[in-house]
Amino acid sequence: MSEIAWRLTVFIILFAVLALCEARWPRRRRRQTRTLRWGINSGLLLVDVLAQRLTLGAAAYLMAVHAQAQGWGLLQLVELPDGLAALLGFVLLDLAIYFQHVLFHAVPLFWRIHRVHHTDLDLDLSSGFRFHPFEILLSLLYKVVLVAALGVAPWVVLLFEATLSGASLFSHANLRLGTGPDRLLRWLVVTPDMHRVHHSVVPAETDSNFGFFLSCWDRLFGTYRERPGAGHEHMTIGLDGWQEPQRLTLARLLRLPFAGK
Repeated sequence: MSEIAWRLTVFIILFAVLALCEARWPRRRRRQTRTLRWGINSGLLLVDVLAQRLTLGAAAYLMAVHAQAQGWGLLQLVELPDGLAALLGFVLLDLAIYFQHVLFHAVPLFWRIHRVHHTDLDLDLSSGFRFHPFEILLSLLYKVVLVAALGVAPWVVLLFEATLSGASLFSHANLRLGTGPDRLLRWLVVTPDMHRVHHSVVPAETDSNFGFFLSCWDRLFGTYRERPGAGHEHMTIGLDGWQEPQRLTLARLLRLPFAGK
């Protein structure tokens, strides 16, 4: 199966399952209609896919193939069992994505791009692909460099990319897991309740819970916050100054990195 077909298959299956789960066990009441938001977020996804395929394409995977053929990367310089090398490569990639997320909040230029993701007034699985195309391309370039530096096997890169897409859908889902399952799951992975804190309008909460898949990095680096101060049902999602739906059309979101504060 090709790289595109693999990622698309995983995406479609997870999207369908999570959409059904959201409809059955919603966590919060919506502020906007799903049709409106899904239309805007799907529009961004389409632009992102076109931008990627017309420019860098499957660059991270292709770099992995090339790096393996050339013997590049840290993991190819040390003698490790294949399974351990694969696990270490996956974990290091996830750690690197955590740091990328922190940088996209800390560096003003990157934040201007990343804030498109944070303007969503509701949070559900479609928020998991609400990203500006500039962010998608910057993230892809970052992963190309990481793959070359680490020497991660091509199949691990494919697995990681699929996991990252699936984790983004899951962590943004408007899904009520229940206190027990959520507490248990978040010791390993980022859950919807854990990530929802990150989308709070309160700056101190926005700058927390940066993890995408593994939840350990926020605890390790002191950016973990257990819950929003106002509670999950009453917290305000989005950004101050960007709470009016009419300012959050697809065209305006694409221009947002160039707009004022």
